[in-house]
Amino acid sequence: MAPETVLLADDRPSSFTRYAARERGDRLVLLRFEEARADLPPAYLRETDHLPAFWIRENVPLEAEARRYLSWIAGRPVRPTRFCNPSEPRQRTAQRFARLAGLPHLTDQQVRWVRDKAAMKDKFRELGLRTAAYERVNTARAVTRFAAAHGWPVVLKPVDSFACVDTFLLRGPADARAVDLTARSWIAEQYLGGTEWEACALIHGGEVLDVWPSAMPCRPLDIVDGAMNANISVATGPGPATDVAHLVRRIVHGMGIDHGYLHMEFFETDGAAWAGEVGLRLAGCEITANHGHAYGFDVFGATLDVYAGHRPTLEYGRRRCVGDLLLPLPGSGTVTRLTPRRELLALPGVIDAVLRTAPGERVTARRASHNSCGHVHIEGASAAEVERRMRQVLDTFAIEVAPAAEDTPAAVP
Repeated sequence: MAPETVLLADDRPSSFTRYAARERGDRLVLLRFEEARADLPPAYLRETDHLPAFWIRENVPLEAEARRYLSWIAGRPVRPTRFCNPSEPRQRTAQRFARLAGLPHLTDQQVRWVRDKAAMKDKFRELGLRTAAYERVNTARAVTRFAAAHGWPVVLKPVDSFACVDTFLLRGPADARAVDLTARSWIAEQYLGGTEWEACALIHGGEVLDVWPSAMPCRPLDIVDGAMNANISVATGPGPATDVAHLVRRIVHGMGIDHGYLHMEFFETDGAAWAGEVGLRLAGCEITANHGHAYGFDVFGATLDVYAGHRPTLEYGRRRCVGDLLLPLPGSGTVTRLTPRRELLALPGVIDAVLRTAPGERVTARRASHNSCGHVHIEGASAAEVERRMRQVLDTFAIEVAPAAEDTPAAVP
């Protein structure tokens, strides 16, 4: 079967997009967004300048941009017949563009299920899955009423957020009053105890090909407040008690998903599984790469295969637990000190290390679960061993950032 060309949405550099550009460049066209140009560093643009790229302009109707794309692509030797969007925030625009361009896409309803957290949880319940109690809210008083019924703390999040951006754990009415609820649509959600897990899956022709669970040493809401930022693919040793494959199949079949990469979070508490959130795109941070290391296979190649319409052969090699530890970025400013990569690679269990900055460079910290200055991949016989090794890395790693003049508060006269 002749390989199909994929139109790949590309709004930020990632291990997946770099792999695609390097390994499948002859069957790849990039779809970019002018509003996200600042998130594409010049070095990355140079790295991918051998690929054809179509830019969606700002403030132009998407229908007009799709017509312009069809005219543009008609004059090129390689024309996409398939579509892949690995971006959570671009999901709605990207899928609508794919529909207008005549490519496989999610329907508007499917986009709501995987982007609007209230519609998502409504669907979970329709499928018979447990979820935390939740309610759409737009005032601090509504949040307080919700807490009166379900208790503090309350998780407050925009319905379309990702990576814990603008997501808060509210411990009382004063916390609720401190959040501006007028600019976006929000939900209040009951806080669940127990253990939070992740699961990723590949889907082809409506079939779930396999499911890979991940442990999280710390919850995302704790991560944005400074806890260790890590995920561990559990290919050996104890994993979740839940039948994760059955859980994922219910969601895939219930939402009518034909193909793609699914990432979800769920909780185990009081002996039961509670569905958290689901996205139809690659997992954040380096979770997808973890699975490739943990199961010994080309996970990015398999993912591109399903988006190209082909069923990948999932032939696994050596199995182990492998996690990604995101290296902390303590603030914005200029990096003055940073542990070099060679020292990280010498630590127990470290199989790869990536630093995205260097001394003398300017960095910007964000309150998000992917905030970091780089990452390391760490292997071990169990998730517990990987976590111990991660903490050893954090004990060794050092970064110092000197605030720039504009980041330093003015002295009080």
